[in-house]
Amino acid sequence: QVQLVQSGGGLVQAGGSLRLSCAASGRNAMAWVRHGPGKEREFAAAISRYAHSTYYADSVKGRFTIYRDNAYNTVYLQMNSLKPEDTAVYYCAAKTGEVAVTTEYDYWGQGTQVTVSS
Repeated sequence: QVQLVQSGGGLVQAGGSLRLSCAASGRNAMAWVRHGPGKEREFAAAISRYAHSTYYADSVKGRFTIYRDNAYNTVYLQMNSLKPEDTAVYYCAAKTGEVAVTTEYDYWGQGTQVTVSS
């Protein structure tokens, strides 16, 4: 069982930046998945277990950066140039095995609200 504890998020104006953090109890492939109002749950970014590979949805590529501090099993999502359409609850997720560019993860954080005002 992997436990994930998220922090960060909040309200920011369009064009601003936020950073999300996710502390994990183990070292796994991890991802950020978001669920916006009236939208389907959406894959945003993922990182492999030892940070050899990162993946991004087209909608966030070039604006978001996922990275991890393996010494502390913490994964971050740096979000720059935020847009109102980035407004969503963001979930940290982990899985055993290979990283996935989907929302199919095994363990989930508690979620954190990100609101981008226009």
